[in-house]
Amino acid sequence: MIDLDVLRVFCGPDGGGGNPLGVVRDGAAVPDAAGRAALAAELGFSETVFLDDAVRGTVDIHTPSTRLPFAGHPLVGLAWLLRSLGRPPRTLRPPAGAVEVGFEGDLTWVRGLAEWVPARTTRRHASAAEVDALPAPPPGEGWLYAWAWQDEAAGVVRARAFPRRIAERGVSRSSGAGARTRGIAEDEATGAAAMLLTHELGRPLDIRQGTGSQILTRLHPDGSIAVGGRVRRGTP
Repeated sequence: MIDLDVLRVFCGPDGGGGNPLGVVRDGAAVPDAAGRAALAAELGFSETVFLDDAVRGTVDIHTPSTRLPFAGHPLVGLAWLLRSLGRPPRTLRPPAGAVEVGFEGDLTWVRGLAEWVPARTTRRHASAAEVDALPAPPPGEGWLYAWAWQDEAAGVVRARAFPRRIAERGVSRSSGAGARTRGIAEDEATGAAAMLLTHELGRPLDIRQGTGSQILTRLHPDGSIAVGGRVRRGTP
C-alpha cells in the first residue's frame, strides 16, 4: 500500500480552484523510476511528487508522461503539507537545485530560477476575454502559456496553460484522430510558467489562472523568483 496525500495548490482566496497534486511522503515505497512513472500516469494529475529524503528535502517530480527537474506547484504543495504536519522545511531539493521555502500567513512560497523551467511558449493575447475563449487545448504542439493583462497597472494577469505534449506513438496525424496527447489538456495552475512569465515581464505578478486559481510571484535582487499561493486538501 502507498500512502498518498492529494492536495489542491494555488487555490483562490475563497478556497476554490487549485491544481490537484499527488504527494508520496515515503519515496522508498516507490523506489524505481518505472514505478513512479506508472503511478503518476495512473493518478493523472499534472504532477505527482515523491519525497525521498525528509531531512535534506530531496524530491522527485513526475507528470503523467515525464520526469521534471523543477515545477512550482508540487514544491509549494509539499512544503505546505510538511508544515501542516509540524515539519516546515526551509529548503527542498528537486533535481534542478536547492529551492528556498517560506511561509506568510496562508501563503506558501518557493524560490528558484527561471532557467530551471522547461522550455515552453508564452503568448500574449489582447484581452482576458480572448484568453477565456481559447479551446482546450488550442491547435498546435508544445507547452503553451496563454495570457493577457487583466489589470496591467496592478500586475494582474489572466492566464491559461496547455501542456500539448508530444503526440502519442502510433497515432497518425492524418488518421482523423488528430495529435492526441498524453495526460492533461489544460493545467489549472502552473508555478513554473508563472515564474517564466515573471522573468520575461520583469515585475511581480498576481496571476488568475484556470477556473479559480491564484498564483503570486516576486522578483529578488539576485535574479531568483518566488512563487506562492494557498493550498487545500482534496480535489475540487
